[in-house]
Amino acid sequence: MKKGELIAKIDPQLFQASVAQARANYVAAQGNLAKAKAQALDAERQYKRSVTLAERKLIAQADLDTAQATADAAKAGVDAAAGSVAQANAQLHSAEVNLAYTDIISPTNGVVISRNVDVGQTVAASLQAPTLFLIAEDLRKMQVDTSVAEADIGQLRTGMPATFTVDAYPTATFVGTVRQIRNAPQTVQNVVTYDAVIDVDNSDLKLKPGMTANCTFIYAEEDNALRVPNAALRFHPPAALLASLQPAAPAAGRGTRGAGPQAAGAGSGMPAKALGSADRKTVWVLRAGKPVRVAIRTGVTDGIMSALVEGDLAVGDSAITDVSGGNGQQRAGGFGRMF
Repeated sequence: MKKGELIAKIDPQLFQASVAQARANYVAAQGNLAKAKAQALDAERQYKRSVTLAERKLIAQADLDTAQATADAAKAGVDAAAGSVAQANAQLHSAEVNLAYTDIISPTNGVVISRNVDVGQTVAASLQAPTLFLIAEDLRKMQVDTSVAEADIGQLRTGMPATFTVDAYPTATFVGTVRQIRNAPQTVQNVVTYDAVIDVDNSDLKLKPGMTANCTFIYAEEDNALRVPNAALRFHPPAALLASLQPAAPAAGRGTRGAGPQAAGAGSGMPAKALGSADRKTVWVLRAGKPVRVAIRTGVTDGIMSALVEGDLAVGDSAITDVSGGNGQQRAGGFGRMF
């Protein structure tokens, strides 16, 4: 629809009657004003005549005072009648405005998204005007209102890229830009989230208002990085597997305390004391058919894979993610390049 186009009309009969009544009152007020002016003019002539007669001592002073009071009252009556005309004119204007409101005009160019009224339905406005139509100005430019957890909102910045998918097009990925990060918290079942508004180009009109979107914000990116499965970072070998990796303990001697950690750290490529850092991790890989612990340092992660920053790993190494069966067989997953 176009801006200024009539999209609905409220029954105008009562409002038309109000306009007719207000117009009649306005005409009557104008008549009263004309009458008051005539009376004022007549009173002014009577007063002037009385002044002439009083100068000749033909009337009493009381009659002159009465004529003067009558003339002054007539002038005041003109002012009162003029006020009544202005009041009637204002009431007429108010009635005409209310009559004009019976025409529901489109405020902008756009597309009607929803219609909340039917023909013959009663529309009543008390404290808040009812919504009759929901109009989208331009469906080619849309925004996505997201719910970002408070733990992740600190990673977001205005202007950063974002991607999302919708159920209507499961194989399509849409790209947008974060326009605004709103400060008002939204608490649902004691979970606090914030709204990050994403601007999206919808030139092909695939996206519809009200669709559910699964959004992903890209706050860090690393190209051509070696990826490590997060499941491998969480893997801890069982005690039986660790015992099988320990070398046979000597019959006697004091050097047996250092044998265990040293064997467990074989092939790590990093000092064992560095494993306590937040970005220092440990993975177990299969080499020559045997599990070997390797200390690594990771970078960015998407929750499934983490980028390898430092460590003795290469593409194709088999990382242990789980132990299956009762004979200690390991389930391994390989490493790959990040696209």
